[in-house]
Amino acid sequence: MYQLILRGARLGDEVLDVGIEDGRVGSIAARIDERTEREIEAGGRLVSPPFIESHVHLDTTLTAGEPRWNESGTLFEGIQIWSERKKSLTREDVVARATQLLRWQAAQGVLHVRTHADVTDPEFTGLMALLEVKEKVRDWVDVQIVAFPQEGMMSFPKGVELMEEALTLGADVVGGIPHYEHTREMGVLSVKESFRLAEKHDRPIDIHCDETDDPHSRFLEVMAAEAIRSGMGPRVTASHTTAFGSYDNAYAFKLMGFLVKSGINFVANPLINITLQGRYDTYPKRRGITRVKELWQNGLNVSLGYDDIMDPWYPMGTGGMLQPAHMAVHACHMTSRKEVTACFDMVTENAARTLGLKDYGIAEGNPASFVLVDAPDRWDAIRRLAPATLVVKDGEVIAETRPPETRLMGETVDFQREGTEEAG
Repeated sequence: MYQLILRGARLGDEVLDVGIEDGRVGSIAARIDERTEREIEAGGRLVSPPFIESHVHLDTTLTAGEPRWNESGTLFEGIQIWSERKKSLTREDVVARATQLLRWQAAQGVLHVRTHADVTDPEFTGLMALLEVKEKVRDWVDVQIVAFPQEGMMSFPKGVELMEEALTLGADVVGGIPHYEHTREMGVLSVKESFRLAEKHDRPIDIHCDETDDPHSRFLEVMAAEAIRSGMGPRVTASHTTAFGSYDNAYAFKLMGFLVKSGINFVANPLINITLQGRYDTYPKRRGITRVKELWQNGLNVSLGYDDIMDPWYPMGTGGMLQPAHMAVHACHMTSRKEVTACFDMVTENAARTLGLKDYGIAEGNPASFVLVDAPDRWDAIRRLAPATLVVKDGEVIAETRPPETRLMGETVDFQREGTEEAG
């Protein structure tokens, strides 16, 4: 007997039944006739692997306006405000806010989250709180923690020692922020230190890299060189890389070849990148986002993150991953059918590669974790920012949402076009 059968769900080009037993996908077929404890009608709606948050800051979330608002809207004022706010940080404060945000995300089908924890804090208040949260929520969301030196690894007193201690305490990933170090030379050294620590402790790497409009910020080439040297490419992630959008094309095309050779991952954060960058431009204003479309066209793995949710850098957000995907469609000029569906993949399958997840996806034998989206396909899911009506984690239903119904002149309004079909 199955514990749950999802009937008539769209999986790829087919409408199928998905049978769940012992927390795993037991069968996928046109029709499953065995008995079940619970049956849910999907009605031809899209069933997707869980959404994945590739890049967020849970220690800073839900602090917008504390102690003051970011009036300039810049990255650097945000860093200054956070430096002030973290003086009053407590474990209970971080645990409460991070847990609330994860509840928001899990309810929207986000079951894997990579968060950055500021470790330029000798007390490790944020890190210790997030390690607690990781255990607290493990039954309904999987959390990876990046040891992130917000104020610089080489520039902050004993920054390298703090990074290593954070890894010893349980951080899962080595971070960095080379463009915020005091000098170019210190930035290069910080990248090399990140790789040294990752190799020593056998950890992946995720570095905030070139998060600036400055076309002379070129730490991405250092990351590529270190990835090629170490052979760690698939375990290395370059987050943001917004300066890539300001490089002249002669340099950008040369760099692209090195990036392909390195095989590293990329995370763009469209909502935040397009908000924070370009602040010093008059007109024309840069979009302030990395070359997502070109990286994708060159076969590199690109995923999308939210980055900030109601904090000193971004005062808005809900945590739903279709929002950054929707912004990427616009900001990255990815509006063809194939490109839109690729943006959906950037918050699911591509993100699973970034996080190094195993047994991810809806396949027989894999953990029965999936999301039923109120849309017939990936394209329409992004077009309408469709809600997740059902969220299942390891065979257990953890969230259900009833989509809104609109009536006009007594008749239900359907915002879908007849005959919608997903492009490959």
